[in-house]
Amino acid sequence: MKWLLVAITVVATALSDLLQSYELKRAGEQSVGARGIARLARLVVERRYLILSIVCLAFSFFAFMALVQSQPLSFAVPASAASFILETIAAKLVLHEQVGPRRAAGTLLVLGGIVLLAR
Repeated sequence: MKWLLVAITVVATALSDLLQSYELKRAGEQSVGARGIARLARLVVERRYLILSIVCLAFSFFAFMALVQSQPLSFAVPASAASFILETIAAKLVLHEQVGPRRAAGTLLVLGGIVLLAR
């Protein structure tokens, strides 16, 4: 059950971040003032991928809560870091972002930590 909760947390987090990045890049840069916040709120309501992103984030949150309730925090937090690996891969393949050698090495180090944790 713990690995199912980890998988839900990781996939939902990565999907949420991917959808947010995709939709906000399409929307363009927004100002931060009082009017900018109102425009950003309207943007969230009007963009379906942002709404889906919020739903994914809610799934991630509740799965993580269940994971922390049933497993030690020292397991739950590092295991959920697998979302960084999925997000880096998705950024490269889906969003066509540049992933340099340092970022790839960091991602591999996270993967190594998760493998050590799983044993």
